[in-house]
Amino acid sequence: MKKLGFGTMRLPLRDPEDEKSIDYEQMSRMVDHFLEEGFVYFDTAYMYHKDQSEGAVKRCLTDRYPRDRYLLADKMPIQYVKGPEDYPRYLEEQLKRCGVEYFDYYLLHNMGKERYANTEKYGGFEFLQKAKEQKLAGHIGFSYHDNAQLLDEILTKHPEIDFVQLQINYLDWNSAAIQSGACYETACRHGKSVIVMEPVKGGSLAKLPKEAMEELKKSGAQGSPASYAIRYAASLENAIVVLSGMSSWEQMLDNTSYMKDFHPLTKEEREMIGRITEIVNNRITPCTACRYCMGECPKNINIPAYFGLYDMYASTGQKTNMYYQRASMDHGKASDCIKCGKCERICPQHIEIRQALEKFADLYERG
Repeated sequence: MKKLGFGTMRLPLRDPEDEKSIDYEQMSRMVDHFLEEGFVYFDTAYMYHKDQSEGAVKRCLTDRYPRDRYLLADKMPIQYVKGPEDYPRYLEEQLKRCGVEYFDYYLLHNMGKERYANTEKYGGFEFLQKAKEQKLAGHIGFSYHDNAQLLDEILTKHPEIDFVQLQINYLDWNSAAIQSGACYETACRHGKSVIVMEPVKGGSLAKLPKEAMEELKKSGAQGSPASYAIRYAASLENAIVVLSGMSSWEQMLDNTSYMKDFHPLTKEEREMIGRITEIVNNRITPCTACRYCMGECPKNINIPAYFGLYDMYASTGQKTNMYYQRASMDHGKASDCIKCGKCERICPQHIEIRQALEKFADLYERG
């Protein structure tokens, strides 16, 4: 299986302001080209495009091609599950929406601390295993947006899981908030395959700042900015598929051109990406996420994670409220800081933490 997957969360639209206005003609053309170039993996989910993505997959893919021409992944919307009886109901609905009798890959969608608790409560993992035994799902797993510690707990308790879908890109690899690298290494330690999502970070790594573009040119780079982001993820040994949410014909042509005959990053390209990462990150702090500060904080503020989120905003201009909600769960908010200074006295990097937390609170709590 070639490593590029077609993600259907950002499909081409006839009206950019209307997520439901999927351009089926352009999508069909993209599907045709994707398959003609030898790629086979498609990924969808119940709520993508305001519940229209699965139907688009049926219209543009499964109604037009025999079942052995593609691999299809879908996700159980666990945030909607209120009891054990909901699992088979949603799976049956998804199979009908997609026009197939089984999914090659089936996931619990967007697993995190709270959803994990509910999944255990309602028997979600047992349902996945049953779906696999009934040949309604070929491979079972979950998509994940939380910390490496919880991931380790889940995989330890559920070795029956075949794979994990993780957000991985070169900007998030060392992020204290997203923990891409730590989560990938955790999955590898448990012997799980990894499917990569957000390799271009929602498109932000396809449009680099001026200084980063100058570094690309200076390094003699021949590919597009997006090509290095996707190849970075695809170069990971345990990454079996890297999903790209291609929303235009031009993106499809670009991605398939360099992934058709994929070559891992060279040493020189890795070094170039390292320099670009430094430029793009534009970090406000030299935080190494040692977490010494958290052991001293009387308000249990998740300082490293908040710094990671602020750095992400500084480099991309995008706030990620979902990650802030997760980072603040069971922790104090940045505005809870009482300015005691205990964190600064123990910080090995001598960061002005109190001032940085004030800036973060202005952005995420008061902004």
